[in-house]
Amino acid sequence: MTLLVQPRLVNEPFSDPGLLLDFRLGSRAILFDLGDLSALAPREILRVSHVFVSHMHMDHFSGFDRLLGVSLYRDKQVHIIGPPGLADAAEAKLRAYTWNLLNEQSQDFTIFASDWTEEGFATAAAFRARRAFARENWQNPDTQFPLDDPEFTIEAVTLDHGIPCLAFAFQEKLRVNVHRSRLEELGLPVGPWLTNAKRAVRRGADAATEFTPIAGRKVTLGELLRDRALVCGPGQRIAYATDLAFGPENVTRLSKLVRGADQLFIEAGFLEEDRDLAASKKHLTAAQAGAIARQAGAICAHQIHLSPRYLGREDELRTEFEAGFLGGSVTAS
Repeated sequence: MTLLVQPRLVNEPFSDPGLLLDFRLGSRAILFDLGDLSALAPREILRVSHVFVSHMHMDHFSGFDRLLGVSLYRDKQVHIIGPPGLADAAEAKLRAYTWNLLNEQSQDFTIFASDWTEEGFATAAAFRARRAFARENWQNPDTQFPLDDPEFTIEAVTLDHGIPCLAFAFQEKLRVNVHRSRLEELGLPVGPWLTNAKRAVRRGADAATEFTPIAGRKVTLGELLRDRALVCGPGQRIAYATDLAFGPENVTRLSKLVRGADQLFIEAGFLEEDRDLAASKKHLTAAQAGAIARQAGAICAHQIHLSPRYLGREDELRTEFEAGFLGGSVTAS
């Protein structure tokens, strides 16, 4: 089974949180959060088309500079989407530098920065290298999701961290796998035409839609599905949540977003012995995070954003997280 994306933590769990979703086919990647990106190679950063920022605390946004530095002299676009204030924060970052060497002949690197609320996009701005990153008003497409791609959506929910903080979920619209042995039996080769066939399935194209896998031979979408050369199944779901207080509304809203995720990456940074400290900082304990993952029906859950105060005690955090995930209950007050 070929998965559409492969998730990978940008840093080890005690460092800045961040998740890279690397597409298995094609030169594309998505980032959740924009903290320290030094662990990513330039070639990985250059594949990033969209960045989804939970909030603008330093450990979630300082990587803006590395993204900018690596991408600056490239003809590419990057969309950065976050809570209200994101577009202003991007502008402030860009205004901190002097751009006198940029002009209309520069590579046209462009940043599209957008503020997201659950009512939709509130503010959006474009910043183009050829205009020395002067702010331009820009209208983001009107969709119910921060990103609605032909193959997947990115969903978001606003949580309380003392400030609005976004949690995200990647949802593949439909998993379409190629049955290679059936292709061979049908005398059909692998190749780029299969990518087009998969996309046709996801968008609900007519069964009579034709493809030309080899010169002189056509095959319809209906035939590929009937002969099980293409096999469909539920789409991949990956959720990411960090920096949230343990309260009833947060638990309810996050559980709804996660709802049966194949993988959940969730902050789990404090031990239960420091539960009051975690509450004062509006963070979760490992046990609370594990219990939320269980309540939400996550198939697999991963701890992220561990507090450095527990360096050398990671096993204790893992034990409490697993206990919550395997058998804990959620009671938030």
